[in-house]
Formats: sequence, structure tokens, C-alpha cells
Amino acid sequence: MSQGGTGPLPATGAWREGDPPGDRRWAVLDEPLPLESGGELPGVRLAYETWGSLNADRSNAVLVLHALTGDSHVVGPEGPGHPSPGWWEGIIGPGLPLDTNRYFVVAPNVLGGCQGSTGPSSTAPDGRPWGSRFPRITIRDTVRAELVLLREFGIDAWAAVLGGSMGGMRALEWAASHPEQVRRLLLLASPAASSAQQIAWAAPQLHAVRSDPHWHGGDYYDRPGPGPVAGMGIARRIAHITYRGATEFDARFGRAAQDGEDPMGDGRFAVESYLDHHAAKLARRFDAGSYVVLTQAMNTHDVGRGRGGVAAALRRVTARTLVGGVSSDHLYPLAQQQELAEGIPGADRVRVIESEAGHDGFLTEIDQVSILIKELLAS
Repeated sequence: MSQGGTGPLPATGAWREGDPPGDRRWAVLDEPLPLESGGELPGVRLAYETWGSLNADRSNAVLVLHALTGDSHVVGPEGPGHPSPGWWEGIIGPGLPLDTNRYFVVAPNVLGGCQGSTGPSSTAPDGRPWGSRFPRITIRDTVRAELVLLREFGIDAWAAVLGGSMGGMRALEWAASHPEQVRRLLLLASPAASSAQQIAWAAPQLHAVRSDPHWHGGDYYDRPGPGPVAGMGIARRIAHITYRGATEFDARFGRAAQDGEDPMGDGRFAVESYLDHHAAKLARRFDAGSYVVLTQAMNTHDVGRGRGGVAAALRRVTARTLVGGVSSDHLYPLAQQQELAEGIPGADRVRVIESEAGHDGFLTEIDQVSILIKELLAS
């Protein structure tokens, strides 16, 4: 069993064959998935969870897309098969913004992820973990894989597609690649294309994982030893600094020492302890191989690639669109959401989520996000 608990960190926090399925179901692609790289990926399956029921004409399905280290478990408790509770509690359920009395909500684990969908930690057709053999994928590839969900439920179009951060990249690709199949669109804290600074922030994270002596080129799943959890922990510490706001860090931690420790000696500041906690927490529910594959996919995100540039690609979107950004987001700043709002026909303006939490404000400011979802679905 690879998940949950305390004690030594597992080599991978991935869901593995034999683990409890939890609330997951699976959709299987009938044919190998063509990739933007020119290759193909055989044996693809996507794990997903659902809430609510399809209506008679199958017009009420909503697709929710997670960020880098999220998964299909949008809401619900931690338990067998689910190493952590839902990452967007308060959004899905009876009477909530995605009202399950009205909508059928679907959330897949992204291709390349580690919580049930095909990724580096999953079993390849030869019975061994994919590991280093897992191909480079793009955000566009992940959306191509998710087309299987339309077939799975026999629907023609999503009533809405919602996503933040990497989920927003996927949502935008859905709307640009398949405009006839997306009626409404909510893009939160995400860009039209990853910037040089965003790629730069990712670079030391990728180096940290690959420099871990237990990385073994990505083939660590069946080896003895701890796995590359130290490298992924460093990557998570770097990333978490970009996810949260400077004002929040100062307000929560200041220059305080961790309880019982002395930073003038061998002890830590409280903020260092906080980062250590999040590094260990991620190791219990995520996988270093997926971290690398999905970070690389985010680096290649560019909705304008092969479409005549970003402006031309945004004009392809026909969905009723709302764009939201976080006031204190220094990873995906508001200027990037402004580009989306100005370029997508009818999107008009950016809705600003006021928060000191930084990029993670799209996850933490549930009341403000709820207002945006209700606005999107009101017409």
C-alpha cells in the first residue's frame, strides 16, 4: 500500500494497482493516443469521479479540471484510496455552486497524473511501470485524452468547463480545440501561454527531482530505497513559495522561530517548518515522475501554438467565458488573465479575487469563487 499514514515517507504517493479504488471509476481509450510529439501512447485510461446525475437530454454535464498536484477527488473525505480530502470543498453538492440537484459533475485525474490515470507510476502494457519510458506530453495531449469522457457519458458538449492554474490551461485548450463542445468556460489564475519566468521557476524544481540520487532516471518504482522524495520535497518548497503571497507569509510567520527551536543554532524559522510540512505532505499523496511530466507539460503550454498565435487561438473560443485572477498572484499575475479576457470574444473583463493568499487564492477563497461559478451558470 503506497498511501497515507505517518512514519517513513513512501517512495511514491501514487495510487497503484491493488490499492483501494475509493470513489474512482475509469474510462479506457480504445486506440493508442496520438501525441503532439508525433508518437503515441497505448493503453491509456483516465480515472475520474462524478457527482449528481445526467438529465434526460444529457445537457447538464460539467467538467472540473485540477491543478498540478490535484486529482479527481475534488470533494470528499480522506479515506481508503484517497490519501487526502477534496481540494475544492464547498464547490460541489446539493445547493452549492455546482449544484448536484441540477448538474452532473465530472472530474478526471489528468493524463500523466498519479491517482489512477495513466502516468509514469502506472503499469505499461508490458506489465512494468512506465517510469522513464513515459513520453513527453503537452496540455493539448491531456485534453485529447479527456475526449474519451464525452463518449463515456454519451454527451455532445459540456455545459461548462472549469479549471484553475494547470486546470485553467486544460480548460482553455478544451475551448480552443473543441469549441463546439464547451458551452461555458471558467478560467482561474491561468495564462494563455507559460511565460519565461514561469518556466524559470519550474527549472530548479525539475533539477531538484532529477538530482536526487534515488531518481534513477525515473525508474525507481520497483527499486528498494526511499525513492526521490527528497528531490520532490525541495521542488515542492520552491513551488509553494510561488503559490502563496508575501503578505500572507509575513502575517502568518514573520521572523518567528519554530516552537522549541532556535534559528540562531540548528533550529528552524516557523516558515521553514511550514515548507517542510508541505514537502512531506505531498510525498504521501503524489509522485515525482508525475511532478516532472506535468511540470514539463505546463512549460510547453501555449494555446497559440500552430494556430497563428495566441490572439488567433483565443478567437476560436465560442463558450460564454468568465476569467478570474487573484489580486496577489505573483506566479500567474493578473496581466495574464487580462490577456485572456481581452482576447476571448465576450469575456469582457477580469473578475479579481481579492486575497492575500497568492496564487492559491483560487483554492482558498471559496466564497468569491462561488460567486463566479454562479455568475457563469446563471445564463
